[in-house]
Amino acid sequence: MYNVSKANMTYLDDIVHVDSEVSGSTSRRDFIKETIEKRCCIVVQEANNIVGFLTYDTNFFDCSFISLIMVSPSKRRKGYASLLLKYMINHSPTAKVFSSTNCSNVRMQKVFEANGFIQSGKIENLDEGDPEIVFFKSTY
Repeated sequence: MYNVSKANMTYLDDIVHVDSEVSGSTSRRDFIKETIEKRCCIVVQEANNIVGFLTYDTNFFDCSFISLIMVSPSKRRKGYASLLLKYMINHSPTAKVFSSTNCSNVRMQKVFEANGFIQSGKIENLDEGDPEIVFFKSTY
């Protein structure tokens, strides 16, 4: 059984643990804490264990922008990223939702496309030789 909800501060250590499993670092702890405090962090739980999370803000031209989608490596390819995206679309504080991923991250591109996001542009020069693809979805 799974549950998707807004994160609260009691989840901080578990969210940071998932992030460190993926990134190899706990350096985003303060950022994650701030998104929880702002109510801009969504978690997915399996049997009361956090298996993934999503962070966003509304500073991208007054639209929602998903900055992180992380799923524990042992829980990938089970639909958790899609559950997070669906929750975000259904509860977005704005009519438009954007996100991005590197051109090299084909797996994440497929997740966006499977959830109805369309490509909306490309940003060069963030990661040398690996442009960022911007994705968009309307909440209507």
